[in-house]
Amino acid sequence: MKRLLSCGFLLFSFFVGAQDLPDDLLNPTATAGFVSTAETTEFSPDTGMLLEREETFSEAADKNGIAHRTFDDITSAEDGFYVINAVLSKTRNLKRTVKKLNKKGFDAGFIKHQDNGLHYVYLNHYTDWKKAIAAVNSDFDGKYKDDVWILKVEKDMVQTATIEQDAAETTTTSKETATAGSNDSNVDLDQVSYGMLSNAEAETKEVPLVYTGTNKSKLIQKADSYFDKMWYAEAAELYEQALSKGKENYTVDIIQKAADAHYFNTNMEKAYEWYNILYEQQGKDFSTDNTFRYSHALKGTGKYGRAKRLMRLYNKKMSRGEGETVDLSSNEALPNEIILDNILAATPSFEIKNLAINTEYSEFSPMFLDTTEIVFASAKDSSFLKTRKYKWNDQPYLDLYVAKINEETQDLKDALKFSKKINTKYHEASVTFSPDNTTMYFTRNNFGKKLKRDKNGVNHLKIYVSNKVDGEWEEAREVSFNSDDYSTGHPALSPDGKKLYFVSDMPGSIGQTDIFVVDVLEGGQFSEPKNLGPNINTEQREMFPFINEEKLFFASDGHVGLGGLDIYEVAIDEEKGFLDVVNMGKPINSNKDDFSYIANKNSLKGFFASNRKGGKGDDDIYSFERIVPEKVAENLNAIAGVVTELVSGELMPKTMVELLDENGIKLKEMETAEDGSFMFEDLDSNTKYVLRTKKGEYFENEVPVTSKDNELVNQNVSLKRLEEMIALEEGIKKLKTEMIFFDFDKSYIRNDAATELNKLVEVMTEYPTMVIKIESHTDSRGSAQYNKYLSDKRAKSTRDYIISQGIDAGRIQSANGYGEEMLLNECNGRVRCTEEQHFRNRRSEFIIVNM
Repeated sequence: MKRLLSCGFLLFSFFVGAQDLPDDLLNPTATAGFVSTAETTEFSPDTGMLLEREETFSEAADKNGIAHRTFDDITSAEDGFYVINAVLSKTRNLKRTVKKLNKKGFDAGFIKHQDNGLHYVYLNHYTDWKKAIAAVNSDFDGKYKDDVWILKVEKDMVQTATIEQDAAETTTTSKETATAGSNDSNVDLDQVSYGMLSNAEAETKEVPLVYTGTNKSKLIQKADSYFDKMWYAEAAELYEQALSKGKENYTVDIIQKAADAHYFNTNMEKAYEWYNILYEQQGKDFSTDNTFRYSHALKGTGKYGRAKRLMRLYNKKMSRGEGETVDLSSNEALPNEIILDNILAATPSFEIKNLAINTEYSEFSPMFLDTTEIVFASAKDSSFLKTRKYKWNDQPYLDLYVAKINEETQDLKDALKFSKKINTKYHEASVTFSPDNTTMYFTRNNFGKKLKRDKNGVNHLKIYVSNKVDGEWEEAREVSFNSDDYSTGHPALSPDGKKLYFVSDMPGSIGQTDIFVVDVLEGGQFSEPKNLGPNINTEQREMFPFINEEKLFFASDGHVGLGGLDIYEVAIDEEKGFLDVVNMGKPINSNKDDFSYIANKNSLKGFFASNRKGGKGDDDIYSFERIVPEKVAENLNAIAGVVTELVSGELMPKTMVELLDENGIKLKEMETAEDGSFMFEDLDSNTKYVLRTKKGEYFENEVPVTSKDNELVNQNVSLKRLEEMIALEEGIKKLKTEMIFFDFDKSYIRNDAATELNKLVEVMTEYPTMVIKIESHTDSRGSAQYNKYLSDKRAKSTRDYIISQGIDAGRIQSANGYGEEMLLNECNGRVRCTEEQHFRNRRSEFIIVNM
């Protein structure tokens, strides 16, 4: 649909669609074991019909993803197709390399190029290219899986265009040349010099050398006329017809214009085809502009690796000037290459959807009329794409439409034409509205009673303004900064309506089209236009601005992107102004043109236009919704504390703290920090846990603790040294545990008793020569004889438990019961006592016999 705006300036196009080539041309695939071939149609100007022809070697190799090269100046080799696995600059080990390949079953050899001195090592030689491609696809029946490419030698062919080389320049493959296991100097992509950049990775189209004849046929003259008028789609079609007629039309001028016509009509597949031929023919003389366009054509066909190398060349040509030597051998990635890699690797953060209002024609440039309606541009009433008329008065023109937003699906529905006072027989598009919705700005052709053109015959674009009176839009008038000598368009008001951003190629522009801004003054006046500067504007195209409270959005093909126009965002800082330009990535951007982005206040939803593959028409409008990661409720449940020494209160770093569940199963563990602190986070709420703390010569400590609901629970821990259990009482050394108590008339070890006995076991383990004796006691209830019997059973039960924990039986001298003979209080049976008082007398004691 670029042709719709050829009446304006070329790069200020409203929409940027491209007609897709067949899928099998856009997405070549290789299948092991067979050759993907097809009959190809070719236009016959004599009959006006499409004729079928058999696929060529170059086309088949490209379709199967196999890099290839053609030499017509090698006299030392037979004609045919050689599968190359290495390119060597030295002869050392050359014969040994070939011999190794022959041992693997190949009919290997090498070809020496007499001009550059390089040796091309081949696996096999074929006279039939179909057999060569089939062998590569099958990895030689699984015998060779390294990277290879095909060299075509044809001494009797019509002289073809090849790249000039010297001894320092060579070729490589798009898959990277295999080393073949030798130490010879292999030439890979990072060693390729300027003149060799396109050899193997690019698609090689065999074309006759460029002719310099000046006689132009009527067909070429007509194509040139369309080209000069910027009718690029029509011009491209005629150039293609001329180029199909024969080699006499393969001139630099025709191929250049064919490439440019396709490029400006965003047919990147065809643009790539012709720019690639120019590059092969011109080498170092390839212009800076062509290098830029060639790079974008590569992106537009998905060849990002090669596009990065061409952008490296473009950047260096721009910085060093035309004609100077450019070294591409550096392995170091340039900043732009890193940015592109990051864009390609980024995780998509949007969901997009093609809208129901799209047609086979062009819909683009949406803008919010209010929160419920969208105004957009469309050419859907035109029959232009069917009639393919070329004259100005037969061209279709864009109108503005208004549609309702379906809040649930984010689709647009019930599209109707906008105001009759605004829509004319010429183009209207790219609208913006004031905050109070009483003023609108939009883009229209420069016309009075008829289209106005400058001295070069170009009909420029202008910004118009209209006011709403009594609910109706008035006749529009031009803004004061318009001109008949340059274009202005794509207006976008700031949220407060005080600044108007727009696009222009007016004097003072940095690139082909730049974004400018004016202050909106009282009385319909404006300040002088101000260029947004080189941080935003490049030497290429910046278009379709949109601004909200937080960011500026715009489309550009001058910043690093995925191909064609990409959409970018720039954050706004109150003090610093516009910050860094950021590519919005996939799926907002594609390798085609993506533009006219708008978003709601929080930038979570909005619309944009694209001519990407898979759309309904030329340019389509898409809705988007930003993917917001689901917020997980923050878990503040935690247990924290500090571990200290019981007596001194000193902090205890590097102390092991374990978190157990109520069944004693360990869930987490950690060492305390230098300040003795610990914290267990992300816990279940209102849950019972146990903190078990242990360190070296200290008693293991267990403390029950319960978490709360989104709160931090503090639980400090104090550890007691093992040696502190050894006490001297009335001249007798004892192990001082908490009392080992027993239930009434029972001798089994209770849980609390086991905890204390474990401490005793720890001490005896720490002091391996320690020997003890156990004394057990009862209360006074029951007969004295029975109590002595019961206490003896308790002593023996205590002894058995200690032994069960790993203490040698020989370290327990005795385990005796004394009944009620050694009471701790007055409860001798003659004094009334409580259960608690009796409980104190039921105990075991541990006497240290030997340390």
